Amino acid sequence: MHSQTYEYDVNVVAEDIDEMGHVNNAVYLKWVQAAVLHQWRRLAPQEVAAAHLWVALKHEISYRRPAFLNDHVGVQVMLEKLQGARAFYQTLILHGDVVLAEVKSCWCCLDAITRKPVRLARDIAARFLSQD
Repeated sequence: MHSQTYEYDVNVVAEDIDEMGHVNNAVYLKWVQAAVLHQWRRLAPQEVAAAHLWVALKHEISYRRPAFLNDHVGVQVMLEKLQGARAFYQTLILHGDVVLAEVKSCWCCLDAITRKPVRLARDIAARFLSQD
């Protein structure tokens, strides 16, 4: 099984910049979350998206280069695997062809009402992962 790369674009704004003059480290995680959730809302049927929530369990981020005010940044999200209620993602944050950061993250799918972990139905998971 493999995942198609999902691309999410960001323009760096003044609020993203820290006292060192570049994008604050926490902003990179905000971008990862926005990209993962945007992918979910685009690929899942509306009623399924409304019935599920995603919470981050873990992020491992390697910063390579800084981003600056007015940069156009691409966030490439790849779902590596689904395991039970957990989803494992690899995300690249790029400025052009330059890798700014690499992020590995683990998310948990929750039932929106009970807030308990829940597996995705196979037909929904197939929208994110396809067989080779």
